[in-house]
Amino acid sequence: MLNQGIGTWIDRRRVKSHGDVAIVHGDTELRYEQLADRVARLASALVERGVVTGDRVAYLGNNHPDFLTTLFACGAVGAIFVPLNTRLAPRELEYMLEDSGARVLILHEEVRELARAAAWSSGVTGRIVVDGPAEVPAVEAFDEVLAAASADLPEVAVTLDDPAMILYTSGTTGRPKGAVLTHGNLTWQALNVLVDYDVTSDERALMIAPMFHVASLGMGALPTLLKGGTLVLQQKVDPAAVLAAIERHGITSLSGVPTTFQLLAEHPDWAGTDLSSIRKLTCGGSSVPLRVIEAYEQRGLHFSSGYGMTETSPGATSLPYRKAREHIGSSGLAHFFTDVRIVDADGTPLATGEAGEIEIAGPNVMAEYWLRPDATRDAHRGEWFRSGDIGSIDADGYLTITDRLKDLIISGGENIYPAEVEQIIMELPEIESVAVIGVAHERWGEVPIAVAVTRAEIAAEQILAHVASRIAKYKVPTRVEFVDELPRTASGKIRKTDLRGRFV
Repeated sequence: MLNQGIGTWIDRRRVKSHGDVAIVHGDTELRYEQLADRVARLASALVERGVVTGDRVAYLGNNHPDFLTTLFACGAVGAIFVPLNTRLAPRELEYMLEDSGARVLILHEEVRELARAAAWSSGVTGRIVVDGPAEVPAVEAFDEVLAAASADLPEVAVTLDDPAMILYTSGTTGRPKGAVLTHGNLTWQALNVLVDYDVTSDERALMIAPMFHVASLGMGALPTLLKGGTLVLQQKVDPAAVLAAIERHGITSLSGVPTTFQLLAEHPDWAGTDLSSIRKLTCGGSSVPLRVIEAYEQRGLHFSSGYGMTETSPGATSLPYRKAREHIGSSGLAHFFTDVRIVDADGTPLATGEAGEIEIAGPNVMAEYWLRPDATRDAHRGEWFRSGDIGSIDADGYLTITDRLKDLIISGGENIYPAEVEQIIMELPEIESVAVIGVAHERWGEVPIAVAVTRAEIAAEQILAHVASRIAKYKVPTRVEFVDELPRTASGKIRKTDLRGRFV
């Protein structure tokens, strides 16, 4: 039985990259043969616990070698990996665990209480904790599980069309949807990165963005490991620690959102840090401000940027650093194995320079939304994925994003869909109607604010406290504005463009 999926990548690298360091985490180094051993043992342990092809295995934790161990072990046995965002509230995690039907949850000791609040009531039968003792009944310690398992990689047939991962995206209608990425999606995405970003086998990539986001995983971790490079993992964005790691480990590539790069350039250690090993910087989420570009250019560094989303694994376009100045504000050219076009409301392709909806096609585009056939159908026009973003393509093929059909807010690299926040605010009986919009913020790019019409007296603090009790902190509006009425179209739809013009 052949496994054509990502689950065999590390086992193949065991031979090709024997002795080379795959992952650095703190003072721990894992060579490819050591990582391959851990992947094989976890895969065997999952089989021993009854996990079969198509079962879902969830992971809750920040950047850690065992995140990747779990991903590849799932791929080895045909299970579907479900990475969870540690910044979410317990009720959000509980929904994702129930929606995915996760059979096993692997979690970090540092998020055990968060997991307890969610997973212990969501029907997950297996729980394995990383970096901590298994004190709670029905919870096992990760290293003990590996030590007791077989080191032989199970033989399971997996094709490129089989699902590899479910990544939850904020929902336009209030409920997150699980984007199903196949082994083929992740493989072709990695190939796009290898071609367009010149990843090499001596790459030393510093992973500071959380790998439970597809950008960090699909643009950084997977291509680097596929090529045989080294990942240096950090738990969180700590500017001092990031700058120290660049110098200590001879980092060659670094990716993040504009906020991350701004924090590094503003840190007192910036001027004294040796950055000479860096060959490439990649940035996503939003355009890089000119002042940040200039700060890095003064150190001889240049950005590559791009455009994409969870549903495209995530890359759709990339802007090479050598073109960044010439095409400032652009999101670049379509990735090598991906196609991008602009269409009108009826799906008719538009002429060069005309603005319309951005559609994406290619082997990196998701298979479906988990258990959402209607949403899957609505998101596709034949072989094309409908992004919900508005843009234009110039005569040289460069894409520029001009607006969003969806009311997506991107704050510090995290996606926020207003509908989710609005539904929670509308639970309050004092609220008659509400609209959540994004406003510009110097550090985070955008932050959400709520504009509300009330039917009874209520303080802004009460509204914000209610929202904070229900969802992740980064989704909570930074303020509430009270108005007598919300501007609406003739059909009754709120004109958020008017609100942004008023409150930005």
